[in-house]
Amino acid sequence: MSESADAQMRGQSLADLLTVLDLERIEDNIFRGSSPEEGPQRVFGGQVAGQALVAAGRTVPTERHVHSLHAYFIRPGDPSVPIVYEVDRVRDGRSFTTRRVVAVQHGKPIFTLSASFHKEEPGLDHRIPMPDVPPPEELPSTRERLREAFGRVPGFVRWHPIELRPVGPLSYEAERDPRLRTANNPVWLKVDGKLPDDRLSHVCLMTYASDMTLLDTVLLRHGRSFAGISMASLDHAMWFHRPFRADEWLLYAQEAPTAQGARGLARGLVYTREGELVCSVVQEGLIRVVDAEGWSDTLPEPL
Repeated sequence: MSESADAQMRGQSLADLLTVLDLERIEDNIFRGSSPEEGPQRVFGGQVAGQALVAAGRTVPTERHVHSLHAYFIRPGDPSVPIVYEVDRVRDGRSFTTRRVVAVQHGKPIFTLSASFHKEEPGLDHRIPMPDVPPPEELPSTRERLREAFGRVPGFVRWHPIELRPVGPLSYEAERDPRLRTANNPVWLKVDGKLPDDRLSHVCLMTYASDMTLLDTVLLRHGRSFAGISMASLDHAMWFHRPFRADEWLLYAQEAPTAQGARGLARGLVYTREGELVCSVVQEGLIRVVDAEGWSDTLPEPL
């Protein structure tokens, strides 16, 4: 498929993704979401996290903005049926609002999220500096690198509307050359298209994108690609520090401090290209080394 055809597909994919994040309200505290018609064989973790945050945000006054979320992935999601999101209005305080969301399919919870929203107020302000990396305009995209290496781009990477431009090696490159192994994985990213101005849309799309490359960072440290590896997100936490636009370039500075016992931990700091620290992310994932010949795309039960 040509680059122009890819771009046209991603434009449609962005419209589809915005539709996916625009949940149907069934009751005051109950919402229903769907999955893209074209996508992975299971529900992408970033999608269910983004949808759950939309559900929580729809029950909160607009002047209060999410500042943190903590989530657990409990069961694999089925993309062929809707996901029901049940919101518990835990607390509405003078400054903070707390929500808990349970995502349900086939009568069972597949995902839980707790989110806190804060009415903006003045206070102390500092941040650690952004890493010194080349600007995104000087870097090829993940799609371009995969097409050059393999002559094609895998379906999910091809159609999703998030533009990724890694600063360092991809996992398959580190697998081929041990000298490229690293625990650091800075990636420029942005939504490939124009977004509406409401702040919740940008936060939810960053939540979606934050799940795309974190566990890759663990593989990079060990010089492994996805072949012979069974992976699943276990939990996910984010803190939102300052406003940002997800349709402008953001640097996702990721690192993998530890891996053990079939689990790996990765964390990331998200900066605007002007150096504003806007978001922090931590995720633990299941990373099982399996027999390459017995490798399957079926997501295992985490527990």
